[in-house]
Amino acid sequence: MPSFKVDTSTAVVFVATAPVPKLVSKQTGERAMDRETGAGLSTVGLLISDEGEGNLYQVTVPETGLPEGLMPGMPVSVIGLKARDWENTSNGQTRHGIAFRAVALTAGA
Repeated sequence: MPSFKVDTSTAVVFVATAPVPKLVSKQTGERAMDRETGAGLSTVGLLISDEGEGNLYQVTVPETGLPEGLMPGMPVSVIGLKARDWENTSNGQTRHGIAFRAVALTAGA
């Protein structure tokens, strides 16, 4: 599926929730890995505020793109943020949404 660049150049971005490992399967505990680099993937909650509107996004980032000591409330810059739509069917129910992925986060804004 195609992905689309998300411009955060005028936004204020704060960490809302600390990074947690992204899992392929909750049953096995297998961690999701970046297909290109082999780095483990994590999900971090980001509060992105722009043009008077703030939203919380769950963003997947390779562990190599996360600065040490990332904590809620810290201002960050987002590098290479992309959005892509997804859909899957499990047990006869179809779910869909938008997945967000970034190359890296850097401390400070």
